[in-house]
Amino acid sequence: MAETYDIEITVTSQKGTCGAGHKVGDKWVIKSHTPEGICLSAYPIMESSIDVLRYGGTFPWSKDPDVSEAVCPDPGNPVVFKLKRIRKK
Repeated sequence: MAETYDIEITVTSQKGTCGAGHKVGDKWVIKSHTPEGICLSAYPIMESSIDVLRYGGTFPWSKDPDVSEAVCPDPGNPVVFKLKRIRKK
């Protein structure tokens, strides 16, 4: 079976008023379940990138192979999420 990784999600930017109340510095760690308290509109935007990072994939445009970003779908109140693969030690 392929190695899998936990993923840390961090809010790195938030403009306007987030309907879910997210603010810079909020964090979640995904192990095997969707994290409690994360916006249900933003999470689907992150899912494909989470899957890539979780199963060891990379993005050719990313400077760090363990990191990706996602932006919530509310253009008037954007929240930017940093997705980071947690390497096992």
